Amino acid sequence: MKLLFSESESDYGRYLFPYVIWAVPEAGEAPADLFNAGFLPSARGLGQFCLCRNVRVDLTKFRPSSENRRILRKGEGIEMKLVPRAEFDLTPARLEFYRNYADVRYGKDVMPPERLELVFNSPLATHLLVFTDTQSGADLGVVVLYLEAPRLAFYRFSFYDLNHFNRSLGLFMMTAAAVHFAEQKFTHLYLGTCYSGRALYKTQFAGAEFFNGFRWSANLSELKHLLRHDAEKSGHHLLETEAYRKAFHDLDLGKIADASAFHVKLKGSAGGATPLAALQIT
Repeated sequence: MKLLFSESESDYGRYLFPYVIWAVPEAGEAPADLFNAGFLPSARGLGQFCLCRNVRVDLTKFRPSSENRRILRKGEGIEMKLVPRAEFDLTPARLEFYRNYADVRYGKDVMPPERLELVFNSPLATHLLVFTDTQSGADLGVVVLYLEAPRLAFYRFSFYDLNHFNRSLGLFMMTAAAVHFAEQKFTHLYLGTCYSGRALYKTQFAGAEFFNGFRWSANLSELKHLLRHDAEKSGHHLLETEAYRKAFHDLDLGKIADASAFHVKLKGSAGGATPLAALQIT
């Protein structure tokens, strides 16, 4: 992959020079390679990825907990079906259903019809998990997925009937997806980002881990520390804070570097002049 460092707002007084790290796939690389390195694809498709604090479930370690099973029991009478996108009929009625959900959950017109249709008609929508009521046959919800079997399932968007709050539909759909893809021997289920406490529900599964900037971590206490650091708006880079390094890395920056999945090796150019950087990801 090629990396691009896109400048964001700087704070010279605090010596903060932020960059957003983009990755562009190269020939021979699968999207799963970039997911595994901590990147998630942009809304435009699979040609541009962004490094972020995303959450995934290592499905080789996943076993439903008592709480997971309780949520699944709430879904009694709900049928789940995996449908290839090409076989899914995106009717006007369904679009209206999903748009009403988006208006309530994300805010009015945050997801206008054009953006909503793009969610279903982009390369990031290979399959859908469709949930229906077994008695009435009515649609209850849908999950937009990107699948690259057996390495990943990306749980990108979900839309569901908010009137069924007693069934905990959102949690049920995510839990049912985890069970399904574990049974199908997928390696990882990617659940998107976690930048607020409201997103911690994504860590309710055995095998949950998050990308902390240099490696995947299963330490949820570390994730909660990062969320507190976000909320405090201290104006310091995370690795500059002694509390973080002391709590999780014995104050040792060398240990953090050793744990990093990224390694850039300088090598001479063909003419022996300006060194070139070769990125290796382990």
